[in-house]
Amino acid sequence: MFVLIWATLLFFIRGIAAEADASVGLTTRCVKGFCITLSEAEITAEAGLCVVIPCSFSTTSGFTPQHLVWHKCEPLKSRCRDSEIVFHTYKNNNKIQSRFMGRISLLEPEVIQNCSIIINDLTVSDSGSYRLRVNGVLDGKISGYTFFSKAAVSVKGLIQKPTVVIPPLAEGQQTTLSCTAPGLCSGSDPKITWTWRGAGEKDSHITGNLTAFKTEHLTAVTQRLSSTLTFNSSAEHHGTNVTCKVSFTNNITAEETLTLNVTYVKELKMNGIKSVKEGDTLNLTCSVESFPPSLIVWTKSSDKNMQNGTETNLQNGTETFLKEESGLAILSISNVTKEDSGLYICTAKYLNNTLMGKVVDVKVVYMRNIVITGNTAVEVGDALNLTCSVESFPPSHITWTNTHLYNGPATDLQSDTGSATLVIPNVKTEYSARYICTAQHLNTTVTTYAEVTVILFSKILKNSGCVVQSEVLNCVCITEGFPLPTITWPLLKKHTEYSVITSVSNHTVNSTVILPAKDLSNTSVECVSSNGNGEAKQTFTILRSNTSEQAGKFNEILNIVSRLEVIIAFLIGILLSAVICCVATQCLRKNKKNSVKLDETLEMVTSEEDPLVLCMDAAQAVEEDQTYQEAADGGGAVAAERAATDLDGGPKDVEYASINFSMLTRKSQREAAKKQETTETEYAEIKKEVKEERDDNGGEEGCVLEGKEEEGGATLCS
Repeated sequence: MFVLIWATLLFFIRGIAAEADASVGLTTRCVKGFCITLSEAEITAEAGLCVVIPCSFSTTSGFTPQHLVWHKCEPLKSRCRDSEIVFHTYKNNNKIQSRFMGRISLLEPEVIQNCSIIINDLTVSDSGSYRLRVNGVLDGKISGYTFFSKAAVSVKGLIQKPTVVIPPLAEGQQTTLSCTAPGLCSGSDPKITWTWRGAGEKDSHITGNLTAFKTEHLTAVTQRLSSTLTFNSSAEHHGTNVTCKVSFTNNITAEETLTLNVTYVKELKMNGIKSVKEGDTLNLTCSVESFPPSLIVWTKSSDKNMQNGTETNLQNGTETFLKEESGLAILSISNVTKEDSGLYICTAKYLNNTLMGKVVDVKVVYMRNIVITGNTAVEVGDALNLTCSVESFPPSHITWTNTHLYNGPATDLQSDTGSATLVIPNVKTEYSARYICTAQHLNTTVTTYAEVTVILFSKILKNSGCVVQSEVLNCVCITEGFPLPTITWPLLKKHTEYSVITSVSNHTVNSTVILPAKDLSNTSVECVSSNGNGEAKQTFTILRSNTSEQAGKFNEILNIVSRLEVIIAFLIGILLSAVICCVATQCLRKNKKNSVKLDETLEMVTSEEDPLVLCMDAAQAVEEDQTYQEAADGGGAVAAERAATDLDGGPKDVEYASINFSMLTRKSQREAAKKQETTETEYAEIKKEVKEERDDNGGEEGCVLEGKEEEGGATLCS
C-alpha cells in the first residue's frame, strides 16, 4: 500500500506539475539492517510551489522507530548537527529551523515506515541535501540511526504558469473562466486575481464573480487551488486580454494571459460616393465587424459578374461578385460608363448565416450630344414638330427659343425631362426661322439649332394665259410660292426680239412676255415656275383676237396686270404736279418781294410777241397718266400695245409761254402808294390750254400764252 501511494504521488508531482523529472530512479541502500529507499537523481522544484521527497525505510528487528528527523546539511558531512534539523515528528521539538517551521509535513503520518515529506512554499534557498534520522528504542534503550543516503533537492525560479480555461464565447451569453494555480501543495493558499486589458488600455482588475476552491485531493496534504470569473460576454470583450495572476508567499508570482475571442457580428456598413462622373473611378467599401471574419460578396443587378476586377459573362445570369474573407471588400471600377449605373448589393456570410445585404444605387453622371429630330422643311398649313433631346443623368433642362419675330404658340417651351417637343400648328411662311434648343446639365450649357423652312410649292394661278392682238403676242404667267419662284419661258429661246416685264407682290410673281406674232408658229406657250422645292409647268393655248369670248377673258387678265402700272403712273403724276406747284409758289413770292422794293410799280401786260420760254414738264406726266388710264379703261391688248408704244417713244416737244415786257408801263410813286393801300393783290393767272395738232411729222403739243389785262396785272395761260 505504501509503495502504491508513493508511486502515485511521485507520478503526479513529477509528471503533471513538472516539479521533478519525468521518471525517478529509486535506490534502496541497507547498512546493519537499516535500509532506506531514496531517489538517486536530483529532485527539482520551483520556487513558490512544493516538492515531495519520496522516502521509505526499514530497521532491524530489535529497533522500534518512534520519531523521524530530517536534516538539511552538507552532503559530505558524516553527521548532521541539531541546528540543521528542518523537520521533527515530535511536535515540541524546538530545534527546528525557523524558516522551515510549518512548511514540511509527512505524506502519510499514520505509516511510520513512510518517511516521504512535502516541502511547501519553496524558495531558492531550500536547495540542498536532505538526510533522514530515525529515533527509537533498540533493545529497550533509546537509540537512533542516521541514514548515510541523502536526497538532493534543487529549487529554481518559478516557471510554471496558471492553467486558464476559456470556453467558447458568444455575444450575449454568460461565460465562466477558470484559473488553476500551478502545483499540488498543502501549504499557504496562493492569491488568485483577474485583470482585464482592453485595446491600448491599462490593466484593470476585474471585480466580478470570483470563486476559489480546492480540488483533486490526491492525499490529505495535496490539493489544487482554482478561481473562476463569470461575466456576460459582448463584442467589446473580443480581442481583449484576460490575465490570471497567482501570488505565492515570499513575493513569488505566476500569471497567464489569454486573448478573448467572442463570436459576434454587427451590422453591415457601406461607404463610398454613390454618384460619380463618367470616366472617373467608382470606389465602394462594404464591411462588417464580426468574429470570425465574414465573407463579403459584392453583386450587381445585371447579367455580368465582376470577380477580382475582371468581367465574366455567366450563363446562369447571376451577378458578378468580389469576395473578401477579411470582413471588408472594396469594389473599384475605373473609367466608369453609364452602363456601370445600377444597383450594387453587398452581402455578408457569417458562419452558417447570410446577413441582410445592403443595396446602393450607383448613378453615373454623363451627358451625350444634343440632338434635334423632326422635319425642318414643312409645307404651309401643316404643323411643325421638332423634338430636342439629350441623353444625360441627371436629366437636362431643355429650352426651345427662336430668333424670329414670331410670338405665336409654343415658341418657347421648357422641360426638365431631357426632352422637349416644339409643336406649331398651321405654320405660315413667316414662321421660317432659326429655332434654338438649349440644354442645361448641371453647370454645362449646350446649344444647337434647326433652320426651319416653311415651303409653299410653286403653283401657276388661273389668271395666266396668252393672246395675239394687232400682231403682238402678249403672255401673262402668274405664280405663287415660297421661296419666291422663278418664271422661265422656253419659247424665248427661239426669239431675239421680245420684252419681259416681271413684278413681285408678297409671294406672287407676275411675268409678262410681249413679242411680235408674225414669226410665231406655235399654237401654245409653256410657262415654267420653279423655287427649288419643285417646279410647276402649264401650257397656254394662244388666243386670237377674233375669238371674242377668249379675248375678253384675256383682256381681264391684262387689265389686272395693267392696274398696278396705272397706279404707279398716277402716283408719279401727282408727285410731279406737287413739285411744279411748289416751284410756281416760290416764284410768285419772289416776284412780290421785288415789286415792293422797286420805286415804281411795273405793270405787266401779255403779248404773243417776244416770247419768254417756260418749260412745262408736267405736260408729259399728264399725258402718261392719260395713257395708262386709257390702258385700264380701253381694253387689255390695245392698252398694252399703246403703253408699249409710249414707253418706246422719244421725248416730247417742250411747250413754251411768251411774255412781252415791252408792254409794261411805269407808275408814279403816288399811284404805287395808293395801290399798296388797297387790299387787292396783283397776281398772274396761269391757264393751261392743251392743243393737239397732228401733221405728217407727228403730233406736237404746245403752250400758247394769251394776253389779258385785268386789274393792272398779267395773266399767264398755257
